[in-house]
Amino acid sequence: MHKETLSMKLSKQLPLNALRVFEAVARLESFTRAGEELGMSQTAVSYQIKLLEAHVGEALFLRRPRRISLSESGERLLPKVTEGFELLREALADLRNTADGTLIIHATATFASQWLARHLGLFQLNNPGIAVRLETSQEVIDFSRTEADLAIRSGKGLWPGLRAHFVMHNHFTPMLSPKLADSIGGVREPLDLLKLRIIDPSDPWWRIWFTAAGYPDVELDSHQRTRLGAQSFEAAAAVAGHGIAILRPEFYPEEIASGALIQPFELTCEDGSHYWLVYPEARRNAGKIRAFREFLRSTLPSFEAMPAGAKS
Repeated sequence: MHKETLSMKLSKQLPLNALRVFEAVARLESFTRAGEELGMSQTAVSYQIKLLEAHVGEALFLRRPRRISLSESGERLLPKVTEGFELLREALADLRNTADGTLIIHATATFASQWLARHLGLFQLNNPGIAVRLETSQEVIDFSRTEADLAIRSGKGLWPGLRAHFVMHNHFTPMLSPKLADSIGGVREPLDLLKLRIIDPSDPWWRIWFTAAGYPDVELDSHQRTRLGAQSFEAAAAVAGHGIAILRPEFYPEEIASGALIQPFELTCEDGSHYWLVYPEARRNAGKIRAFREFLRSTLPSFEAMPAGAKS
């Protein structure tokens, strides 16, 4: 009887279902879309919000024609509710993964193939109790809708609700095969690059690099547009002699050492986007995330040595 009474008291003190509905409505900015996500009618969603507002004694949403927005009270409540549900998700995920200790990492195809794949073996040697599953895509994942524990992202390091650690700079410069360079008697000045096929001339990195090289008005629009979707694919095309790619040279040490790729100019540029390790703030103390964070800290001298102007 005591346990049943305690359960009833907790249920009254903490309206979990109403809080879950509140989080969905606030995130989607719509009673209708929240109902679709939760499998509830709009009327049921509205009822749960009214229950919660009665519970806290404050209006949580400002209701306007065809639009809702959070009230000041709703703005204060949302971050704590989001963090609370994230902690619950983390607790459940840790329980699910305890048996096999799986760390799920999401990364872009290029970072995965050119850095992670070369170093994950060392991580697993140092952490034999943690299995690794690597997922790749160019998409920015939503941690509330994926099993991924952490991600390596390219950007400014500012993602609400996520802890971000600087991993490395994202430098870029034109690179090509020496055979392709020899086909025009060598590449001696930036304008020589225009004599050859440029892989994805719509990539904004090209405009940044040519401007830094002293040619802000260089004509790129007339070049054939080929998009391969990932820097690693562009590098493979460059090695095969199919054109010039604009790449991060630190990702291709073996190709440079073997002579498969050359960097004709010392000039490298940045666009303000760098590589970051990110994960939900609520998961910062998960053992497998701490282990991977320490692995990066011991492997990469640049880890957490943030670039000027960046914030973590």
